[in-house]
Amino acid sequence: MKIGNFDLNKDGTYIIAELSANHNGSLQVALDTIKSAKECGADAIKLQTYRADTITLNSKNDDFKITQGTLWDDKYLYELYEEAYTPWEWHQELFEYARSIGIDIFSSPFDKSAVDFLEQFNPSAYKIASFEITDYELVRYTASKMRPIIISTGIAYEEEIKDVVEICRSVGNNDIILLKCTSSYPAPLEDANLLSIPDLAQRFNVISGFSDHTLGSTAPIVAVSLGAKVIEKHFILDKSISSADVEFSMDAKEFKEMVSKIRDAEKLLGKIDYSMAKKRSREHSRSIYVSKDIKKGDILSEDNLKSVRPAYGMHPKYLNEVLGTKAKKDYKFGDRFEYKDKNSYTITKS
Repeated sequence: MKIGNFDLNKDGTYIIAELSANHNGSLQVALDTIKSAKECGADAIKLQTYRADTITLNSKNDDFKITQGTLWDDKYLYELYEEAYTPWEWHQELFEYARSIGIDIFSSPFDKSAVDFLEQFNPSAYKIASFEITDYELVRYTASKMRPIIISTGIAYEEEIKDVVEICRSVGNNDIILLKCTSSYPAPLEDANLLSIPDLAQRFNVISGFSDHTLGSTAPIVAVSLGAKVIEKHFILDKSISSADVEFSMDAKEFKEMVSKIRDAEKLLGKIDYSMAKKRSREHSRSIYVSKDIKKGDILSEDNLKSVRPAYGMHPKYLNEVLGTKAKKDYKFGDRFEYKDKNSYTITKS
């Protein structure tokens, strides 16, 4: 599967810098954040496309007040989203700028009107946020645009994950990426449950990844080692910016370090390869050498043949086969013992 020009099967881990609310209402900060994300090694910058009135109601009923022990407690939903949203009139400039500097850009739509709006920019993918995974009609409509669809599973039950995967496939979209996500801000390490990453891929026959809200870079590195093909992390230009998401966002220094560690992890993982042809230092392993001068007719024994380093002589697996046979010629201490055929044991001089 490709997202833009990035091949998830060949090009390693696709690393997304999530802009979210970290522009703090400034277009210039948003543009500078895109530039910094590119410099830090991100493959993509992701926006969120909604307005307060497309995501909630402007109501002061208790149902709309945040009280779940979050960073935003005592705010009303409409108030929070009015503060955090990315103005729609910025999108064209943000898309054009990102593409001009060579970083991919796409967004999370939060209703059908956002999908329709984003289509004009020909995004390389769409992202369904954790809290929108239960909006099956939004998933269906987004998937119907036949672009890769990335879905965070943070608040979903297994049955709901199954449902949205089937919805995507029912409209002919098989380019599905499921992200393990813990929808806590920030998320405790013990709630990450990263073993779900390979299980998501196997259980639903999709590409899997990780949308991370933990602090630091340990979780993304572990996620990559478990097979995550996509990593998403909230990114902020500077932690002095008073953003709704600053507490669980990485600044440029942290993000760059995370990218570097992920690329190192990819090198460490390498590929499945049991071939010895490319492995160095095999000559420092063991082989059979003459450990005491031998005269023709002497019995070859553990007294005059040994398995020692280096590995230029006969493979040690033949030692027992050789022991007890008679020497065919004189051998000197330190000679390599080589296997010519099953009936004749000869020595090559060192």
